[in-house]
Formats: sequence, structure tokens, C-alpha cells
Amino acid sequence: MSYNLVILLFSSFSFIFYAVSSFYSDRMIFEYERWGYKKFRKLIASLQFIAGFGLLIGLYFSLLLTLVSALLTLMMIAAIFVRIRIKDNIINILPAILYAILNFIILYKSLIT
Repeated sequence: MSYNLVILLFSSFSFIFYAVSSFYSDRMIFEYERWGYKKFRKLIASLQFIAGFGLLIGLYFSLLLTLVSALLTLMMIAAIFVRIRIKDNIINILPAILYAILNFIILYKSLIT
């Protein structure tokens, strides 16, 4: 299994899990409120859920992979700025940085292959 596939699967399943948690977890519901996105929690979670599956389907449709990985990269960059705006510490910002980097790698690889 190539490291590209490992990165894609890790990102995909992470976003699916995170999205489901955003619907049901009290901790995640609180986090969306803390970030100032309480009203958009279900929309954002739905988009993350769809994107997680989009990465998987993108294994068979390269254009979809490029589009979804670009959108997830942008979403994670936005998440970084939100966390900076609310003055989170670096430990809390690191997951968004990691996922921005991982999805950028997926995007880059989808563009050069």
C-alpha cells in the first residue's frame, strides 16, 4: 500500500468520523459553539461527511479527488484561522494544520498524476 493511499484513507475516515461526532457528541457540539459556528454545525458536519466519501470515490474519479482535496485543504486553512481568532493554543491548532497539509498532499498528487 502506497503512502499516498494511506494518507487518503486516513484523511477520508477521519473526516467521516469527525462529521458523525459533530452530530452526536456533546463535546463537539460545545466546540462548534466555542468556535462561533453553532448555527452551521450540521452544515459543516454534512460537508465533511460528504467530503470524506468524496475522497474515497475520488480514488476512481481523479477530478473528484482533486476537487474534494482542494476544498478540504481550504476548509482546514479556514479552521486554522478560526482557531487563531479565538486564541486557541498551538496544540489545539495542530490537527487543522495536519489535515491541511495531508489534503494538500492529496491535491498535489492528484494534479501531477
